[in-house]
Amino acid sequence: MPSEFTQDVIKIIQNIPVGKVLTYGKIAKLAGNPRAARQVSWLLHSSTKKYNLPWHRVINSKGKIALKSEDGKDYQKILLEKEGIKFVDNNKVDLKKYLWDIDSIVNIKGNFNL
Repeated sequence: MPSEFTQDVIKIIQNIPVGKVLTYGKIAKLAGNPRAARQVSWLLHSSTKKYNLPWHRVINSKGKIALKSEDGKDYQKILLEKEGIKFVDNNKVDLKKYLWDIDSIVNIKGNFNL
């Protein structure tokens, strides 16, 4: 059985709407561990297929695609562009425009209303 943190990360990622993105750090914070952005990355890598996660909607805090390989970056960019996300500076997303406002669905106690 996955930890509560892992379950929350999965739930958050599964619910990122089409045409929106979240950052690794924002997901970690919402799941209760603001210092666990790398753990979010690892969960995406290890669990995307198992939980059918929209991995391509998760980017870094600078709005950039964080994948190391050029093929991976290109593929993620194509998937995001298909959802209507436009890029500036090649692989950068305007977070003011495309960052999912998940705070609107999180209640005061930090529980998710997903």
